[in-house]
Amino acid sequence: MKKVVLLFCLVCMTTFVAGNAAADDLKGRFGVTGRLGFLVPSDSEVDYPDGKHVAETSTAFIGGGGFIYGVDNNIALELDVTHTEFDMKSGGVKLGTVETNNLSIGAQYRFPKNSDVVPYVGGGVDVLVNDFSAGSADTVFGLHLSGGLDYFITREFALTGELKGVAAFDADINRTVGTKINYDPSSIAGTFGVRVFFN
Repeated sequence: MKKVVLLFCLVCMTTFVAGNAAADDLKGRFGVTGRLGFLVPSDSEVDYPDGKHVAETSTAFIGGGGFIYGVDNNIALELDVTHTEFDMKSGGVKLGTVETNNLSIGAQYRFPKNSDVVPYVGGGVDVLVNDFSAGSADTVFGLHLSGGLDYFITREFALTGELKGVAAFDADINRTVGTKINYDPSSIAGTFGVRVFFN
């Protein structure tokens, strides 16, 4: 199922490559972004008396938004906040629901080619604020790499698609009943959305 979702996200991203109108540069411009999509979280481990067992996760929806600012025609700064939640199971038994809010700060390198389609790559730092329905979870740091496309319909409005991978430190989940879970907040997400620029 996870591979199907990733393939779907990649195919949909390529559909943005369709236009041919010129997109203005981003230097000095400020915008907001809204996005929705799918998140494929890493599996984790749960400690049982007989050893470690896999704590399986399920593909989940992810949503959020943020701000973008163009330093020049190629470099943009970005601040995003996203939210996701998904179930965690071990041996077919539900352990609880994980909830993660990701504050992501980073930069993009953009490739404008006098076209309305602007590909980009990015990277940065993440603060993952985690919670667990049957206990508590640590807040941890991570790093992300991303790649995507902006398709400018007008100078002020663009559609966007992005694939983003987050590698994060493990977070301890302390359950109210039962054993500790070694939660891996790393993930891959495919999102689609809009950007609106104000200048």
